[in-house]
Amino acid sequence: MSALPIEVTGLGKRFGDVTAVDEVSFAVHRGRITGFLGPNGAGKSTTLRILLGLVRADRGRALLGGRPFRELAAPSRTVGAVLDLASAHPATTARDHLRTYAALGGLPATRVQQVLEQVDAHEFADRRSGTYSTGMHRRLALATALLGDPEVLVLDEPTNGLDPAGIAWLRSFLGSFTDRGGTVLLSSHVLSEMQQAIDDVVLIDRGRIAWSGPLAELLGEEGSLESAFLSITGTGAPA
Repeated sequence: MSALPIEVTGLGKRFGDVTAVDEVSFAVHRGRITGFLGPNGAGKSTTLRILLGLVRADRGRALLGGRPFRELAAPSRTVGAVLDLASAHPATTARDHLRTYAALGGLPATRVQQVLEQVDAHEFADRRSGTYSTGMHRRLALATALLGDPEVLVLDEPTNGLDPAGIAWLRSFLGSFTDRGGTVLLSSHVLSEMQQAIDDVVLIDRGRIAWSGPLAELLGEEGSLESAFLSITGTGAPA
């Protein structure tokens, strides 16, 4: 991937009379974890869905490795995404769920056991998913995203349902992923955790980019990501 892993330029999208995103531009760099933050309704979900080819933009570009998602020759080998919990049938095991997704993506069956071990899900891999906790579902969703051994991860609220040990594990996992040259775009409302995990920040507010750059630069004298967030957006709470 010679181009920037993620590059968004002049993105615009309206739903009827509502402008969801307006002239949104930012870049995510290789080997970095970028936090994508904003108040509720700021345009985060719309931007992520455009990036992943789920929504068409009215104008602008959202590129993965220099190409729109729809033009990627092997999408699962380029980007792994978790926007919702893995939609495994309650009677299906994690292993069977992953086998199905591997077959659909033309991926080797050997990846199933590899990703189960990667996300530390092998202990419950043969249990029916209807018995899983939210944290187990989160690990299955991440395992599904990793099947293609992608260079980029796009994760929305990945810590929801994880206990403190699970959150610490995820932080360590993402750090190792970027240390190996991977790239992560991470959206979450848990700003205290984000401050410990991310390298860069893209802050969107009312459909426009309000701030973009290194986390250390944003913090400045504020000392906390939450304080900086509230100062820029003027909101009572992040979402």
